[in-house]
Amino acid sequence: MSPRTNLAATMEFPPPTDQPNVFPLSWHRGTEKMEEIWSASQREVWDPAELPWDTFDPESYTWEEREAIAYWWTLLSVFDASAPPVFAQALIKTYEVHEEDAVRRCFFSVTRDEQNHEQMCGMAITRLLGHPDPLAYEPKTELGELAQRNAKWLYFNGGRYWEGYKEAVPRYPLAVLFSSFLMGEIAAATIFHQMAAGAREPVFEEAFKHIGRDEGRHMAICMSLMDRDYPKLDVSERSLITKQIRAGYLFLSAVLYEPPPDFWDLPADFIDVQRRCEAVARDAGFHIPDVDEKRENWRSAILNLKGVLDLYDIPFPAIPEVGISGEEISDVDLDAIIPVF
Repeated sequence: MSPRTNLAATMEFPPPTDQPNVFPLSWHRGTEKMEEIWSASQREVWDPAELPWDTFDPESYTWEEREAIAYWWTLLSVFDASAPPVFAQALIKTYEVHEEDAVRRCFFSVTRDEQNHEQMCGMAITRLLGHPDPLAYEPKTELGELAQRNAKWLYFNGGRYWEGYKEAVPRYPLAVLFSSFLMGEIAAATIFHQMAAGAREPVFEEAFKHIGRDEGRHMAICMSLMDRDYPKLDVSERSLITKQIRAGYLFLSAVLYEPPPDFWDLPADFIDVQRRCEAVARDAGFHIPDVDEKRENWRSAILNLKGVLDLYDIPFPAIPEVGISGEEISDVDLDAIIPVF
């Protein structure tokens, strides 16, 4: 390694810092909506540990019920519990590209929110199973064994997509990176509000209320970025967003609908096992929207997003699984998508 050149001895001011880099720092402001969202995030901070856990008695459920409900939380964890590192990387990017101050703070708030969601997944799973690791836990029932196998395949797929996300973050602007994320936020906010309304356990009701409110705030962040940046997109970026919306549907359907078998690498009976788990959980009083409700939630979310993208003349992809026509996208694969958790 060559000795460092003492530039300060040769010039009055330093040369420009190579970019992207978090330095030099500045605190520019411009998007008032982002300031409002940040203020809301500060008012609405919550702590999963402070929820009414003392009202929750896992032993009032059978082991099959406990394993079925824990499976749902494990499914959610593939997305919500992986989101803190996802948004931590995005937060770093907001500094490296010198985003305005409020945008950086809003991405910090999402990282913080998703950390709460991760903790909620872990607390629920640990109490239900009496074990902190759903993959290392020894199932007590036949359904629990099948659910654990499903969970292992979900985590395997999540690991593959994480590698794709890490590759994508440096290459694309935030507005492209999170174009499909908005669709997931719209649908997630709806589902969590439904689950809160149908929850029997106070601790889950309170958690879903908080999570649903968080998701609505995240949706507002995405909308603000779109309002600011989409009018300036070039043609190549518009085409990428069309493909990204299709990829977002395929990826996020695993938690918000059902995983498409031609996109997710899963056992042939995966969906049958998941439906069995959901039925047992519903019968135990843990409300999960059924497949028709999920489909309608997705359809509504997608139509809402389509209405937004139409404002910017961005072609919308066909989503035939929920009856929406549009541009046919046939080449979505691991190398062509930017998975958003």
